[in-house]
Amino acid sequence: MSTEPSRSPLPFEPRQKGKKNAKKQANPQSSTTAASQKSSAQAAEESTQKSQKNTNTPSQPQSGKTKREDKSSSSVSQESMAIPDAVSKRMARRMAVLCGIPSLLGMATFVVSYILIAKVGLEFPHVAVVLVSMGFFGLGVLGLSYGLFSSSWDENTPGSILGWQEFTTNLGRTTSAWRSARQKD
Repeated sequence: MSTEPSRSPLPFEPRQKGKKNAKKQANPQSSTTAASQKSSAQAAEESTQKSQKNTNTPSQPQSGKTKREDKSSSSVSQESMAIPDAVSKRMARRMAVLCGIPSLLGMATFVVSYILIAKVGLEFPHVAVVLVSMGFFGLGVLGLSYGLFSSSWDENTPGSILGWQEFTTNLGRTTSAWRSARQKD
């Protein structure tokens, strides 16, 4: 059903969801039994981990090391799910350019209109100045979204200058993720 042939997931995409969806599509009857076996295995593993933590000898005081280990293990999983640095810098550059230029033009509208009215003596409606500046600020907001979606989300691929292919690919990924989230609910 997907328009993309089997693609490799991005580094910051959740890996478990893709595997679950693939299993559900392959055999929906066996997926329920596999899920129950997997959840029971996870519950057993969690209970053994809890019991191992609680079996500290009385002579050993509870140290902050276990808390640090818990924090570091959760931060490792958060770090593995984080957007790579190269991708986030690429997104920020595109958003700064595609939002910054229209925003500067929106602010320059007021300065230029003041100069035209005060120095040159042109008379035009104030509503025109407001509408032109609002148009530029609106383009700035659209530039934020386009800058985010038009950058390549693959860490090793820089993408194209305009980024139209990346935009369509990333928007397709986002809409498919929204659809699958709605189907879960």
